[in-house]
Amino acid sequence: MTNSLPSLDFGVDIPFVRHLGFVLTVFGGGLSEITYAPKPEHLNSYSVTHGGAVMTLLDVTMAMAARSDYPDTGVVTIEMKTSFMQPSHGPLTGRGRLLHRTATLAFTEATLFDAHGKACAHATGTFKYIRRLPTGPKTSHPLNAPYRPGLIGKS
Repeated sequence: MTNSLPSLDFGVDIPFVRHLGFVLTVFGGGLSEITYAPKPEHLNSYSVTHGGAVMTLLDVTMAMAARSDYPDTGVVTIEMKTSFMQPSHGPLTGRGRLLHRTATLAFTEATLFDAHGKACAHATGTFKYIRRLPTGPKTSHPLNAPYRPGLIGKS
C-alpha cells in the first residue's frame, strides 16, 4: 500500500472498487476517507446514486478505518447496518471511524456526504481481522495482489 494520498491503492486489488473509481484520501489513526464521483451507469431510475454503490462506499470506508492502524491485515465484513437519509447526488465522500477493536473484531461507522456537506447515508459495521489463509501443508492463499495496469494475465 502506498503512503501517498490521495491514492487508488487500497492495499489489495478490489476490482469492483477499481471499477467504481474510489479514491482513498485519509488513512490512519482509526480514520478513513474515500471520495467517489458516480458515473451515469451507477445511478438508479431516479437519477441518484444507486443504493448498492452507496453501501459499497460505506462498506469500504469502514473497512479502511478498521485497517488504518494495521495496513497489512485484511478484514471481512461480518455485519453492516445502513440508513439512507436522503438521495445521494453528485460527488460523494465517505468518512469512516474505528470505534473499538478487539483481537479479532473491529467495530466501525461511516457517514456518506454529498458535495454540499449534507449527510446522505450512515452505516455501522463489524469486521473480522484476517491473515492469509492456509490452503495446504506448505502454501497459503494471499489477499489479491495490488492492481498493476498492464500486468493482467502476464506471469
